Amino acid sequence: MSGAKEGKAETPLMSQYNQIKTKHPEALLLFRVGDFYETFGEDAIKASKALGIVLTRRANGSASHIELAGFPHHSMDTYLPRLVKAGYRVAICDQLEDPKTTKTLVKRGITEMVSPGVTVMHGILEDQSSNYLASVFFQDHKLGAAFLDISTGEFKMAEDDPIHIQRLIHSLNPSEILYPKSQIQAFEKLGLHFKRISGLDDWNFDTEHSQEILLHQFQVKTLQGFGIIGLSLGIRAAGACLQYLKDSRQGSLPHIVRIEKIEQSEFLYMDAFTQRNLELIHKLHEDSKTLFEVLNQTKTPMGARLLKNWLILPLKELKPILERQELVGFFLENPIWTDNLKDQIEKVGDLERLISRIALLKASPREHWTLFRALEAINQIQILYSEMESPILDNSRFKWISMEALMNLIEKYLHPDAPAILSKGNVIAMGLNSELDELRQIAFGGKDFLIDLQKREQERTGIASLKISFNSVFGYYFEVTHVHVDKIPSDWIRKQTLVNAERYISSELKVYEEKILGAEDKIAVLESSLYREFQEKIIEFISGLQKNAHLVAYLDVLSNFSSLAEKKKYHKPVFLKGHRLFIEQGRHPVIEECLPVGEPYIPNDLFLDPESQQILMITGPNMAGKSAILRQTALMVIMAQIGSYVPAKKVEMGIIDKVFTRVGASDNLSSGQSTFMVEMIETATILNNLSPASLILLDEIGRGTSTYDGISIAWSIAEYLHNGSTMRPKTLFATHYHELNEMEKFFNRIRNFSIAVKDTGDRVIFLRKLIEGGSEHSFGIQVAKMAGIPHQVVSRARELLKAMEEGESPWSPSDSLKISDEAKIGLKAAEPHGIYWKDIYGELKNLNLDHITPMEALMILSSLKKKVED
Repeated sequence: MSGAKEGKAETPLMSQYNQIKTKHPEALLLFRVGDFYETFGEDAIKASKALGIVLTRRANGSASHIELAGFPHHSMDTYLPRLVKAGYRVAICDQLEDPKTTKTLVKRGITEMVSPGVTVMHGILEDQSSNYLASVFFQDHKLGAAFLDISTGEFKMAEDDPIHIQRLIHSLNPSEILYPKSQIQAFEKLGLHFKRISGLDDWNFDTEHSQEILLHQFQVKTLQGFGIIGLSLGIRAAGACLQYLKDSRQGSLPHIVRIEKIEQSEFLYMDAFTQRNLELIHKLHEDSKTLFEVLNQTKTPMGARLLKNWLILPLKELKPILERQELVGFFLENPIWTDNLKDQIEKVGDLERLISRIALLKASPREHWTLFRALEAINQIQILYSEMESPILDNSRFKWISMEALMNLIEKYLHPDAPAILSKGNVIAMGLNSELDELRQIAFGGKDFLIDLQKREQERTGIASLKISFNSVFGYYFEVTHVHVDKIPSDWIRKQTLVNAERYISSELKVYEEKILGAEDKIAVLESSLYREFQEKIIEFISGLQKNAHLVAYLDVLSNFSSLAEKKKYHKPVFLKGHRLFIEQGRHPVIEECLPVGEPYIPNDLFLDPESQQILMITGPNMAGKSAILRQTALMVIMAQIGSYVPAKKVEMGIIDKVFTRVGASDNLSSGQSTFMVEMIETATILNNLSPASLILLDEIGRGTSTYDGISIAWSIAEYLHNGSTMRPKTLFATHYHELNEMEKFFNRIRNFSIAVKDTGDRVIFLRKLIEGGSEHSFGIQVAKMAGIPHQVVSRARELLKAMEEGESPWSPSDSLKISDEAKIGLKAAEPHGIYWKDIYGELKNLNLDHITPMEALMILSSLKKKVED
């Protein structure tokens, strides 16, 4: 420990601290000393930096000084969230006995371990985001993973290849990840970068231990009912997750009652690149807006979290999608009833997280009345149900669990004005416990007696200014000014002389003081006991409460979809068999939201069919709207497959099983990867994971390298998507390489489209309309002018462009440089080291394109490029 010298005696307090710290060396230890939480040594240095509190030094017996930093215990809710958000695992060490009851060192012990993935504190959690603790386990090129949110009781697991699990981890974005220490190298290969990553001893992932802890948690004899039998890696990850949680909480976890399997086959596949590029829930830029932000008009935080999870994992099974659509349609058909429903949903609040706080005995007395009001709102929803006859609402999934018994329990146990803090008193309702009622009568009746006693003594002594007061040293006493000392009765006993007054006690006053103070102490103990009894009785209602909360969140999201459909003129997508995609007057849901008031969004039609129009080659100038067309197509597909209506007049589509995007430059220079390398890695991921039901969005492929390399790569990729397999994935290919328009002549399922513009000579007007036919002009100079490039730069660019278009050298007007045919197709001679284009031509000619993979082709191309550059 910093500052301490070996071989020197320590104070008893520091000896106790060191014994506890040794058991939890990885945690930042908050050590309760009186009214403060203190940190020592290295922990104090970390805490002072993270919290901005003063770092001091104190003597440690005959040992050297040690660093010290602390804060008042009542400021825990302020400082603990800041430590956890900084990525620390915090061990809270409390006093386990009342210092007043012992003359020796107070017993202390760890009461809770808090880390980014293990918390239910309001100041740490984000209302609209789940807070997962994740765990992974590797074996034989497979990976098991578990995701547990203690704040809601949600518990998921999966077992699959590393790529799928890696995608899942990126999607669910856990706050903390656990892994076996022996698998550190395998874990590092995943390339996961999170604030809190913890290696655990391997025994936490033992198969038998994991099964046993799961069986015990769910109170079952087999895991078969959860559908996870045979998924041994996932079970081991889940067991470690639960063990870590139990070690951290120092108690039971009654709200974790089930575990769900995440089945890849149930959800639309999107890799991490795609989720990032489409900005579903995370922004690429500070001033941008996510799809989640546009769609989220939910009434409760738990509804918002459910919507976010749906966006991350859209469905690809038709039946549940249609069930959601049906309920959205029902809400639209009954707007007044739906508005009443949403009013009651809003009153439910964040029931999920409230349930977890109650289950973990963290809820305050007042929060139980918040629960009561949420249950009243659910009762009103049930009344609304009874008023509306509909087969949709009769569905078994919409059945509520009665909570009348719980509401009666709350009314029976808790005072209507119960405070937020138990120690404030007046928590338990009158009439519950006769002993408590009697003690209250003594305590509060005794105070009334003191008022009567004061009046009687004033009359008996004739001292009108006489008053009865209290302090912690003397208890209750009479206070009389010196002027009236001669009127003091003989049965009073003097206790203290002040400058202007004298203080006295009497036997009668002391008797009532003992009754009052004794009653108050007994009331505190008894209320605490009854409150704990009440908390334990609630546990049996947890499972039913969670089912009701899940149903409220489900109704919240779908009623939100109906509101969006009405306000924004979204329409119901129609699902067809096969892989066709037709969109009539489609709009980008996010861009539409961000347009200036009064400016309409220009809608566009789009048709993709693997049999006739598989690939759209979209050209047009930058800023014209090519990327918007690509993104809005993907966003509409995702919205449709979470059950929402979509921003289009009409959509007909087959179920999409995978959405891939390669949109925009995304340098990863910090890890040594250039724009082009990242582009090729993302493209390789797409080409190696195709399916007939895939939707692929490619934007400006090849722009990260030289023009001719880029054209060659883009052409090759488009050709592979068309001819390279039987998959025929639906593809939107936006490009500024007008040479690719030639592909339509040679490939029967490629069609040229462009974004319409109006060229006025000096400027270009973007019409934002997708039209059939390719574009032959990029309008780059006009766009540069619109962006504010200085006039002389724009003028010079026009001169250079004209010279090059005429085949002349813009650098030497007197020397004419005719561009050869070879140069036009990217085979310009590379003479510096005697390597001529004919040699490269020979290598290319001998390639058998039918027997190499896209990645092999890229490697060959890279090799040829290196020869030219060398």
